[in-house]
Amino acid sequence: MNFSFDRLQLDEDLLNNLQTLGYQSMTPIQKSSLPPVLKGADVIAQAKTGSGKTAAFGLGLLQKLEVKRYRVQSLVLCPTRELADQVARELRRLARARHNVKILTLCGGMPFGPQVGSLEHGAHIVAGTPGRIEEHLRKRTLKTGEINTLVLDEADRMLDMGFQDSLDAIVSCLPRERQTLLFSATYPEQIQALAKRVTINPVMVKVESTHDAKSIRQHFYNFGQSKHRMTALRLLLLKLRPTSALVFCNTKRESDEVADELRSHGLEALALHGDLEQRERDQVLVRFANRSVSVLVATDVAARGLDIESLDAVINYHMARDPEVHVHRIGRTGRAGSKGLACTLFSEKEHYKVERLENYLDQSIEPEKLPPFSLLEKPAYKPPMATLQIDGGRKQKVRPGDLLGALTGENGIAGKQVGKINVFDQCAYVAVSRDAARHALRKLRDGKIKGRSFRARRIS
Repeated sequence: MNFSFDRLQLDEDLLNNLQTLGYQSMTPIQKSSLPPVLKGADVIAQAKTGSGKTAAFGLGLLQKLEVKRYRVQSLVLCPTRELADQVARELRRLARARHNVKILTLCGGMPFGPQVGSLEHGAHIVAGTPGRIEEHLRKRTLKTGEINTLVLDEADRMLDMGFQDSLDAIVSCLPRERQTLLFSATYPEQIQALAKRVTINPVMVKVESTHDAKSIRQHFYNFGQSKHRMTALRLLLLKLRPTSALVFCNTKRESDEVADELRSHGLEALALHGDLEQRERDQVLVRFANRSVSVLVATDVAARGLDIESLDAVINYHMARDPEVHVHRIGRTGRAGSKGLACTLFSEKEHYKVERLENYLDQSIEPEKLPPFSLLEKPAYKPPMATLQIDGGRKQKVRPGDLLGALTGENGIAGKQVGKINVFDQCAYVAVSRDAARHALRKLRDGKIKGRSFRARRIS
């Protein structure tokens, strides 16, 4: 059935803009949550990244926004700077047809002074991370008296990252008469407790994932004693040879140890967890997304919000502590109609977790035999791409087209040998076919980009 946006009580300019942006019909989360949001009700919505939730709350914020009142009227809290930037970008797109709508991002890791200046110039909507928002409130640089809507985006992740106290401090500074919209991928007890504290008579909305369980093949392997866990993981990787596999561990330390161990056996693996600096995180994600690293070993917190296209496999190195988190993990494979593969390892001592999962999924789990040990004697497989890093980025006016031109110009490599190009403020990353990497690096080192020479090196 077609659920068109014009069924909603939205202003004409917002509806027209949605058409120009190519919004045809509402996603399930928009269809369920927008009507109560527009009526001014508090809403608790369980929905994943990529479900269209930003438009679900964004249209509500813009509908009630008074542009002539140059005061902060809506506050959107996000767990990371990347998500806050993403939300702000999407809100600006949705607000295109309205003149002078000012949307600010206030995040840690950025200079404080310029943010104060931007606030003094006035803003309508602020998107930011809890730590930095709390700091602005403490220093009284962010005025909250006219905030009528609070959005908690990826609330479960904010709690996972330890922002509970900051959230409580922020909420205590906001007017009691306000609308609160809470979006969360999972709904554990912690989130239920938070929801109780910050919302009044909320409308509950739950949207099932956009793919069904039938599109994901699940396999379970009992490897016996705990000391054989790593061997079991290596056997699976050597048998499956996935171009991109996401391996879940339960702690940061374990994710580092697993990635190190896999690398020592010749596999291209990197760890992703909350202790990484922003630049390190960017580089890890770039290398995994551009297929120059085959295995990403991550914690649940670090992997939240990851949107990697066509993930070949998810492997639970450790079983999730919560069956709902297990379903969330495996839901990262088998998207967009493709077949997904999820493998779960468990030891003799973890049978109780398997039983709990059986009850939750309402299906019996039959453990399978691991691939033969003879696979361990074979050499590790290599990903198809390599990554080159260039010490020049947006600040040096380097664009993707410049890098493509430098690589494929006279005596260069073929265009089809160039993969994803990512340009950041001070550096850029280019994926090239592994067999063309040496030639490509020489071309970048010997040639010029924008008439300038830049340092370049291969990082995988």
